Amino acid sequence: MKESDIQSIKQRFGIIGNSHLLNQAINVAAQVAATDMSVLITGESGSGKESFSKIIHSLSKRKHGQFIAINCGAIPEGTIDSELFGHEKGSFTGAHEARKGYFEVTDGGTIFLDEIGEMPVSTQARLLRVLENGEFLKVGSSKVLKTNVRVIAATNVNLLGAVQNRKFREDLYYRLNTVPIYVPPLRERGADIELLFRKFAFDFGEQYHVEPIKLTDNAKQLVNKFRFPGNIRQLKNIVEQISVLEMDRTLDAPKLATYLPTDNSYLPAPIEKKESSGQDGGFSERDILYKILFEMKKDVTELKKLIHDMLNDENSNTEILKEHKTLFQNLEIVDNKYQSKPESSRNDEPLLISPSSNNVSTYELDKIEDIAHETEDDDSLSIEKKEKELIIKALRKNKNKRKYAALDLGISERTLYRKIKQYELED
Repeated sequence: MKESDIQSIKQRFGIIGNSHLLNQAINVAAQVAATDMSVLITGESGSGKESFSKIIHSLSKRKHGQFIAINCGAIPEGTIDSELFGHEKGSFTGAHEARKGYFEVTDGGTIFLDEIGEMPVSTQARLLRVLENGEFLKVGSSKVLKTNVRVIAATNVNLLGAVQNRKFREDLYYRLNTVPIYVPPLRERGADIELLFRKFAFDFGEQYHVEPIKLTDNAKQLVNKFRFPGNIRQLKNIVEQISVLEMDRTLDAPKLATYLPTDNSYLPAPIEKKESSGQDGGFSERDILYKILFEMKKDVTELKKLIHDMLNDENSNTEILKEHKTLFQNLEIVDNKYQSKPESSRNDEPLLISPSSNNVSTYELDKIEDIAHETEDDDSLSIEKKEKELIIKALRKNKNKRKYAALDLGISERTLYRKIKQYELED
């Protein structure tokens, strides 16, 4: 397709940008529009996938027919079949009259199924039949109906991964993916970010009767480097916020940074559950406590190293070191790095290295129990003893009412029953 034709499509549908990936997606959409082939549009949320479905419909021979966009993730699983294929009167509770579904209403037109990956498997089987021979059944009916509808689907998830996890039908995936179109995220579109910023700033300036926001050179560099996980939708919201709140109509990088979300990569990741032979599945409380204990032991080792260095300094009082020699008896220096000495019964256990060495040993959860046993002789670190004491206190406080004791302890009643049996507290 000629460059002039692509530019004409951009102007018609209000698409801003000149990136190669964007132009390629528009070119594929324009070429496939003249056919009745199914199209699967992939791209992140907020990248503008619906605009490409409108391009395909408007340039096709179905442009005079109806176009309906449906978000499959927004329709409850119990009603999606009725919404798409219709139902007969009395087919389910609340079906007071017969209703036509979208596939019947849009006969001769185009249906855009957004978030197709959220569609229930049972509905996927019905959709496959429509794609293969144009037939469908209303909910509660045995009469086969025909429809001539073009299906354009879109998703922001990896459908192949969903196929492998048996959450999406493989035959439907290949039936939809006749022609794939990839819509690039905003961070892959280079200078388009600045163009879109200027366009939104101008639009909101007119809407709110204010001077459009402008960016300094360093602010332009900042906005071009930002990842925009919410893509065009996020950029538009940020520009609108600035247009309404900012008094100074020219923004430099420090000022713009106050409107950009901070990086959340430092936040702790949630613990991913895995199969376990335990009764509760996933990580048990014991596993997590052992992991915490391991981290505590690592911190103590680092603290000993720090104090040891301070007391060995020439300007420090070395007499203090001699008086507290036992505090450092389990530390040794290996290649100028402080390490915890392994016990004789733990000769094969990895040494704990302080964070200053940039080589902190990691332990799997099933090995943390061994680490915990090293400190079980110390009453202050005996997890089982402390846990047993807390359970006894909670039971006494709640007059042996296990339901309320479990609430005070912050655990499930089932877990409390198991702990009571484990510590022989049933009497």
